[in-house]
Formats: sequence, structure tokens, C-alpha cells
Amino acid sequence: MLPIFYSFRRCPYAMRARLALQYSGVKVELREIVLNDKPEEILNLTKEATVPVLELPDGRVIDESWDIMLWAIRQNDPDSWLGEGESSLFDAEIMVEMNDFSFKTDLDHYKYADRYPEYPLEYYRSLGEEYLQDLEDALTESRCLLGETLSIADIAIFPFIRQFAFVDKDWFDQAPYPKLQVWLQTFLDSNLFDSIMVKLPAWMRGDEAVIFPA
Repeated sequence: MLPIFYSFRRCPYAMRARLALQYSGVKVELREIVLNDKPEEILNLTKEATVPVLELPDGRVIDESWDIMLWAIRQNDPDSWLGEGESSLFDAEIMVEMNDFSFKTDLDHYKYADRYPEYPLEYYRSLGEEYLQDLEDALTESRCLLGETLSIADIAIFPFIRQFAFVDKDWFDQAPYPKLQVWLQTFLDSNLFDSIMVKLPAWMRGDEAVIFPA
């Protein structure tokens, strides 16, 4: 039996988990869900019923995207995304924590500014730009966020910068973040990203299993 992985194609949390699974080559049964019509199977696994969720054959459930990434990469890490002896992990966790909490809040306010009429869209964007500048500074020092080669930090953060950029891509493309723009475009043009963005129909009980990575 394979682990069962519940995902939603456009969710940045599910996206980074799929990136880690694709990279590691660890096989799962992928079940694409519709967020406003979640199957009973995922509702029974976790109180939040958010994606991604990974159900292991022994019954354990991993319902945090970061933990799914670690679970996969620790099984197979051919390009040392965790660093020698997981030396990259401490710095990656700090950077990802900033992404997942303060920046994600700013991103949501920016993307859904009409829901937060207290301030204009540009105000929420300016809050998110503080994190963009931190990333730009890091990429000025090296090709990737933690050095010259990809790490788990790049993979975990990329889907959220993608989402921020596409709120207003014209603005992002002319914003003063040239290193970040190149970094983002490199991911967008990669085979790795293409491989995890294949469109699938919503899973229904009785469907033939979809094995991922293919």
C-alpha cells in the first residue's frame, strides 16, 4: 500500500509538498480534491481538513506541508536540499517560518484586498515587500536563498512568491527585485514545476489510483 496524499493543484502549501515528493521520487497515491466539496475521507483525517494531507500505510497522518516535505526528502535527497548532515535545516526553518506566518498574512491581505477595505491594496503590498527585500538581499549574496545550490528553503518559499507576483504580474516584473525576479522565473520555467502542475480531475471514491510522481 502506498501513502495517500490529498492535494489541491493551486494551493501553495500543497504545491511545495508535491515539489518535495517529485524531487525525492517517493511514491504516493495522489487524490486531487475540490476545496468546497471535500470528500469524507479527508474530513475524517484532520480537524482542519486542509491540504495537503498525507496518510501513511501505518495509519499516521501528516497534515503540515513542511512536515510532508521533510518526510519525503529525508528518504531521498540526491541534491542535498537539506545540506550535509541537514546543515541547511536550521536557517531554512527560520526563513520558512517568516514566510508561513507574517508574509502569508500580508500575501492574503494583498491578494484579497477587497475583503480588507481598511487600507488600499498598495498598503498591503508594501507590507509584503519587506519580505521580498529580505529575499532579494539573500539572492544578492548567492544564486539561491541559502547558497549557490537549491535548498528546501527555496522550494518551500517559491509557491508563495509565485502567488504574490501573480496578483499583479506587471507590477512585480518592474519592481526593484531583479534577483528575485530571475529566481522566480527559473522555477516557473523548470521541468520540476511543470511536472507537479498537471491538471487532474477531482478524486472520487472508486477511481483508479493516480500514482505520483508518475
